Amino acid sequence: HVQLVESGGGLVQPGGSLRLSCAASGSIFTPNTMRWYRQSPEKQREMVATHNTRAFTFYADSVKGRFTISRDNAKNTAYLQMNDLKPEDAAIYYCHLLEWLPGRSADWGQGTQVTVSS
Repeated sequence: HVQLVESGGGLVQPGGSLRLSCAASGSIFTPNTMRWYRQSPEKQREMVATHNTRAFTFYADSVKGRFTISRDNAKNTAYLQMNDLKPEDAAIYYCHLLEWLPGRSADWGQGTQVTVSS
């Protein structure tokens, strides 16, 4: 059982930056894939960024060049650095972890709210 807790959301002006954190508790199997998703009332759930333990990284077109996903294994934490935020980035951001185990279901955090407004 892995529990994920997101933090770092808040209110930011357009063009501003936020760093989201995803703290994991419990034993995490390696290899695995960590992803960030976001969801808003206006849009369905969207994959924002993904990173696996083989160093593969992928970003949605809408955030390329602005967002960076990373991990700090010593702190058991994943991050999403968000720069040049736009109003359309406003959403609840969720951390997602998939351990590379047959039949393993993904773990989700509770989400953290990001609001982008002047």
